[in-house]
Amino acid sequence: MDYKGKADSAMKEIVDDLKGELNNIRTGRANPRILDNIQVEYYGSLCPIKQVGAISVSEGRTLEIRPFDPASLEALVKAIQKADIGAPPQNDGKIIRITFPAMNEERRKEMAKEAGKIGEEFRVRVRNERRDVLNLLKKEGKENNMPEDEQKGVEGAIQKVTDAHIAVIDKLVEEKQTEITTV
Repeated sequence: MDYKGKADSAMKEIVDDLKGELNNIRTGRANPRILDNIQVEYYGSLCPIKQVGAISVSEGRTLEIRPFDPASLEALVKAIQKADIGAPPQNDGKIIRITFPAMNEERRKEMAKEAGKIGEEFRVRVRNERRDVLNLLKKEGKENNMPEDEQKGVEGAIQKVTDAHIAVIDKLVEEKQTEITTV
């Protein structure tokens, strides 16, 4: 079994989850990615907002959503209100505008701290994945009489993969914190 590959693919998924989680954190500037996880009920099925309308940044703190089908306007407004993204949608009958309020210094520090907490949660998830793969390696190593030096080599490779993913998480969190605290 390829223990290193198993750990690497699972850890890549964790890092991808972190990217999505960090995209949901407001930075004080309008960012279309904040709408990525919002689903709109459209003709009886749930669709991502970007499949129902064109999203653009009109000003530094304002997002505009132009629905492809004007009949979906009310469903879009309801979905955005339900998602509670920190700014109310304004519907003018053709376009939905979302203007994000400017964040004060205290709120920026709070949001940066929140990004750090999220980063720590994901570092723990990566370490838990490492632990699970190492336990599987030890168990299967005993069952298959794997030589101890070979097992130690695989453990070292798994640790290197873990360290690499932790470094990526640290970098992503640091970038997000910088983005949040930059006025």
